[in-house]
Amino acid sequence: MNIVITNGTHEADFLVKKFRHEKHNLTMINTNREFGKYISGSNKVPVLFGDPTKAFVLEDAAIERADVLIALSENDIDNFVTCMTAKTLFQVKRTVCVVRNPKRVDLFKRLGVDSVICSTYLIGESIKNQSVLDDFIQTISIENDKILITELVIEDSYVIAHKKIKDAELPKSVNVSCIYRDPEVVIPDGETTILPGDKLVMTSTPDNNQMMVEFIQKRTNDNE
Repeated sequence: MNIVITNGTHEADFLVKKFRHEKHNLTMINTNREFGKYISGSNKVPVLFGDPTKAFVLEDAAIERADVLIALSENDIDNFVTCMTAKTLFQVKRTVCVVRNPKRVDLFKRLGVDSVICSTYLIGESIKNQSVLDDFIQTISIENDKILITELVIEDSYVIAHKKIKDAELPKSVNVSCIYRDPEVVIPDGETTILPGDKLVMTSTPDNNQMMVEFIQKRTNDNE
């Protein structure tokens, strides 16, 4: 299968490693030249540097031969434009769009994107269908247990409490997708401060899930 992945950082790295293991043909398009070089060097896949919302960039990547396009930009609209350009101009068979805003899932599907993925939306749908929800920790698996979505409640005694994400020294494998801070849902960045009572929604592989949970739950007195 020919797969084109546009933008993204650690999630792109994860998908590339997964798809290479399954012997798919991969092409990357990335606006971040430094990360693109890392992806290319560590995974031995071709990377085209450019804006995937532009038709000529997709054309340079031979998008017309793609079976699947996966758009991983942090900008929802960029992902939508990339998918629709690939689908309408180059007849790509299947488009997958990642979004941060859960309100856009149904909208983008109605407008023609084949698959729209939002971790917040998946969490909401899964929780809605559960009869019992553990208030402390909840783990939901998707894609046949290849990806885990874990929700953890932050306590005041945790080391990461009251720290900004950029200062929390999170391992590279820890990806905080969103934070439930009643009554709001916060889409975090490096400046977001983690507060007691926050519910962190994180994605991981089964291999690093336990390490992630142990890191988040480390308490300030653990080393005393």
